[in-house]
Amino acid sequence: IELQKNQPEFKFTVEEYLIRVASESRTTRGREVLAEHEALLSKVYERYGVPPQYLVALWGIETDFGRLTGGFPVLDAVATLAYGGSRSDFFRNELLCALRIVDRGHISADRMVGSWAGATGQLQFMPSTFYSYAVDYNGDGRIDIWNDLEDILASAANYLSRSGWVHDQPWGWEVSLPKDFDRSLVGLDNRRSLDEWQKLGVRPLRGENVNNTSAWLGSVVTPDGQKGPAFMAMENYRVIYRWNRSQHFVVAVGTLA
Repeated sequence: IELQKNQPEFKFTVEEYLIRVASESRTTRGREVLAEHEALLSKVYERYGVPPQYLVALWGIETDFGRLTGGFPVLDAVATLAYGGSRSDFFRNELLCALRIVDRGHISADRMVGSWAGATGQLQFMPSTFYSYAVDYNGDGRIDIWNDLEDILASAANYLSRSGWVHDQPWGWEVSLPKDFDRSLVGLDNRRSLDEWQKLGVRPLRGENVNNTSAWLGSVVTPDGQKGPAFMAMENYRVIYRWNRSQHFVVAVGTLA
């Protein structure tokens, strides 16, 4: 409860956040992980249509590729927050879902650990997310998002796929805006074709190849406000945003991928 009440108010800029979670060392490790698990990632890609680099990026940012999964007993955490937290109804549902996970033999109660808020496993799924998206990829009768890499990566891919992943589009790219750009057009609620954005003076900042994609719909977003960098947010930007409703998180996943 103390952690819930005292969540850090300091907001990192995109640049600061990227330094923390999409560092060169994590990028290097991510390339190693891609190569190491190429066969499995390819099979998951064939089934769910989510490119391997995005699964590896999410895995790296969420738990540093399974190294940091949290040390709070999940049942204790969600029961406490259901009783005395600021979102009792939400955590009451998470408690019931967590109890079902144990009851159905996916993991024992003493081994189900995670964050103070109850996110668990190598992808930090909330218990309700487990029931919505986690899959028994290897068919052994258990869904193991804690230790079984097949279930871990397939569950992430299933989440993204069912959330609307578009297999032939990128997440987005950084753009430059003209000095007279109408700032009321900024935001995920405002979708326009890339051709329309082009006519308004929006340009890829680093020469991304977006030829023959003029009909794609995107939104201009500025996670740090007017003075920060601007990005063209495609549909997959929105999909990652459903995973974690932080635009800094989305940019970090896309950049690391």
